[in-house]
Amino acid sequence: MFGFGMPELIVILVIVLVVFGAGRLPEIGGALGKSIRNFKRAADGKDEIEIKPGKGDEEKKA
Repeated sequence: MFGFGMPELIVILVIVLVVFGAGRLPEIGGALGKSIRNFKRAADGKDEIEIKPGKGDEEKKA
């Protein structure tokens, strides 16, 4: 895996925690997962892309 071992991955995780903070990690992970899923669908030739408003968008409309 590109020469990344466990110590390198731990250092990267610590840097990500310092930059973004622990509270934003689930949000970033969810966005990354949706992006990868949409990319795979687009690569397969499917024209549908999942776009849903976030929690903050729904509250703003009300």
